[in-house]
Amino acid sequence: MGTATVKTAAPPKAAPGIPAAPGPGGHGSSVYVETYGCQMNIADGELMEGVLEKEGYGVVDAPEDADVIVVNTCAIREHAETRVLGRVGQLSGLKRRRPWLVIAVTGCMAQRMGDDLLAKVPSVDLVMGPDGYRGLGGALRSILPPGGRTNRRLSVLQLSLDENYLGLEQRRRSGVTAWIPVQRGCNHRCTFCIVPYVRGPEKNRDPEDVVREVGRVAGDGITEVTLLGQTVNSYRHGDWSFARLVRAVARVPGIRRVRFTSPHPNDVTEELVEVMRAEPAVCEQFHLPVQSGSDRILKRMVRRYTRESFLEKVDLIRAGVPDVALSTDVIAGFPGETDRDFEETLSLLAEVRFDEAFTYRYSPRPGTPATRFRKEDFVPGPVARRRLEWLIGATRSVQAEINRSELGRVEDILIERTAKRPSMVLGRTRRNKAVVVPGTGKDVGSYRSVRLVDTTGVTFIAEPVAQANGSGLAGADA
Repeated sequence: MGTATVKTAAPPKAAPGIPAAPGPGGHGSSVYVETYGCQMNIADGELMEGVLEKEGYGVVDAPEDADVIVVNTCAIREHAETRVLGRVGQLSGLKRRRPWLVIAVTGCMAQRMGDDLLAKVPSVDLVMGPDGYRGLGGALRSILPPGGRTNRRLSVLQLSLDENYLGLEQRRRSGVTAWIPVQRGCNHRCTFCIVPYVRGPEKNRDPEDVVREVGRVAGDGITEVTLLGQTVNSYRHGDWSFARLVRAVARVPGIRRVRFTSPHPNDVTEELVEVMRAEPAVCEQFHLPVQSGSDRILKRMVRRYTRESFLEKVDLIRAGVPDVALSTDVIAGFPGETDRDFEETLSLLAEVRFDEAFTYRYSPRPGTPATRFRKEDFVPGPVARRRLEWLIGATRSVQAEINRSELGRVEDILIERTAKRPSMVLGRTRRNKAVVVPGTGKDVGSYRSVRLVDTTGVTFIAEPVAQANGSGLAGADA
């Protein structure tokens, strides 16, 4: 599904007075990694930082300080790619002051565009897909050896059936919560989705390796982990089911919270729901992407479930975990969607009442089956945008109603970071509700018991239980 190719170009000329390049991987080399997209991309960004740190790079927080800039990309929607291309254009200007600067584009968009990206963006030196990160250091050395006298442009696009990055460690940016990839790629061929084509088929990690990694994370003082996979609950490895893996992770000493994303409705099992019910560390949160409430559109999407079977999964989860917070993904304007189909989606959302919904307008992805539907099937842009606006309004209204009904609850939150408002910090409940509360940076990483006293509709404002006296924190935001 792609091969490694090499292209050469003339080396850039250094401007007078500009020092020579330190050389990637050599003493003094630095790298800046900028990530776009999903949680798996965030984990991949941390993985690349870990790989390059072992190669001798110093990881910096600003592109202006870097000898190598890695832009880690997403291809799930056209808007994401357009945004990344614009950003690469901005970063390209840094080469005028640092002519040895290497710009690498990695991730799903890099895999999708491949050599075309090298042709369209002359400032890009390396294009690397999601299975190439183990060799990132070597690729950079081949592009710019010490002294910066040779410049080669390289694309690394080969997908591997075996690459799960065994033995490599992420450079974790958070000391509070950790992303743990347990699965890469996808076997579900939904007609709208580019992921199987840019990340390859499903590859599941050895469960004992996962548990060992979680143990190391806990040893570093991190108490919350999120297991990652494209359809994470389809995980199978020998006689290990996903439910068994979740149970094992939940029992690792020091781990207080376990989450997972993103599940597929077809792989929700009674065993998994029972693990959620029985294991104290597993959070009462479930992301269940529905995409559409119309059986006709679900069939065109090749989602492999019906509206009725989806609602049965919702009932199964809520019966086993009554206090669960459900979230979902919904697409508006999929090819062939009629007003009636869209109304069925709205009615499903009204029936389920998700705590949170991520809503999108259909974005054609070159190479996916949905792009081959008849031209007349594609929903006109203004109609799709209007439907998306309705979706956003409907889902946010329900979310605000649910959150208002929860005012007065006492919750334990794990504080993740300082908030935008001075003297406030942001944390999350076990049900993944965002909460701001008085605090300072010293509180990050700690658990606090709070009372929810107000809500912006999306974020809660809270007071420590000992101070819950209505002292007027409304209006704070994250």
